[in-house]
Amino acid sequence: MKVLVQKFGGTSVASPEQRLVVTGHIERACRVGYQVVVVVSAMGRRGAPYATDTLLELLGDNEVEPRERDLLLACGEVISGVVLTGLLKSKDLPAVFLTGGQAGIITDAQFGDARILRVEPRRIQSYLDQGRVVVVAGFQGVTESGEVTTLGRGGSDTTAVALGVALGAEAVEIFTDVDGVKTADPHIVSDARTLSTITYNEVCQMAYEGAKVIHPRAVEIARQKNIPLRIKSTFNDGPGTLVVAWQPGVTGVHISRDRVITGITHMDGLTQLRVSLPSGEGAGEVFPLLAQNNISVDFINIFPGELVFTVKSEVARQARELIEGLGLKVTARPGCAKVATVGAGMRGVPGVMATIVTALEREGIKILQSADSYTSIWCLVDRKDMERAVQTLHREFKLNDGKTGEVKVYAVG
Repeated sequence: MKVLVQKFGGTSVASPEQRLVVTGHIERACRVGYQVVVVVSAMGRRGAPYATDTLLELLGDNEVEPRERDLLLACGEVISGVVLTGLLKSKDLPAVFLTGGQAGIITDAQFGDARILRVEPRRIQSYLDQGRVVVVAGFQGVTESGEVTTLGRGGSDTTAVALGVALGAEAVEIFTDVDGVKTADPHIVSDARTLSTITYNEVCQMAYEGAKVIHPRAVEIARQKNIPLRIKSTFNDGPGTLVVAWQPGVTGVHISRDRVITGITHMDGLTQLRVSLPSGEGAGEVFPLLAQNNISVDFINIFPGELVFTVKSEVARQARELIEGLGLKVTARPGCAKVATVGAGMRGVPGVMATIVTALEREGIKILQSADSYTSIWCLVDRKDMERAVQTLHREFKLNDGKTGEVKVYAVG
């Protein structure tokens, strides 16, 4: 039989009424002949009794070892999974619950942000062959020595996709409180559209740059095995967004190369740092020092006499003090944000950057830095200009009317 993995986020399992809706999705999948594996997150969000953030707040100012903290945080998904399993049984659906470790998810020992090393799916497959729905706690696994670990924010997405790969699933469905991947944050762009299809590369870029519909680590795992992902709403019957490879044939879905720009995303909470290098040297000391202190850098520009890059604002002071300890002068510009224009079709298309610069300049939005890849162009702007920049680029590339994110081609000479 075909295997289908369904993942339900915290808002999907937050209340008895919502959990009834979840059981409806599971029942329908069973009726059409799937063997179903269900991955659940902890119930609700901050403030809900068993949400991950609420459990974390129980610690207060008390310091605990990362090992003990993971033991606490893993409880949320266990509670959610046991409750849903009981509900499925009350609906005459045979079901069984497994923790991440019982489901065969083996991780490294990086407590709080563990990486999955492998999945041993024999126990899950055995229950599936018995005709049971297998409910698995997301966000967690165990080390080789049996220590409980958690996978970091968005870890339940990673659990679902890793299980999908290990079981050879036909697809992984990610159920959430939105109806798919949108062309921009609907809280900023009121007419943002839901995309019917998107490539792994595009959704990864959008996730890395601030879109929160799926964890990029999960997408990377799916891409390795070409397992289709469908991101859809728990609370309506819309088709959602299908995430597939660029090439047709694997899923029978082809995404037109005519679509140059797919969406606009954003991330705030950044500080720009400028490091003076009077002698033209010193770059080789700055970045290793920051890495040793677990400070991630972005938007890196290196010049003969200066380094310019960004860090998360919460670590900006620490970064500045570390660099000044090398005897270098640092100038900080807090209150910055990144706005990214994403599209797998932009590669080799002239005029994309010109369109971005022209549109933002017309609105009086200053570009502090820029960078690009094959599928993205990023602009650093002041936080006060972020929402207006997103709206401007969404409008400029005509993403609100279902067109292909067209660009103006500028003649040379």
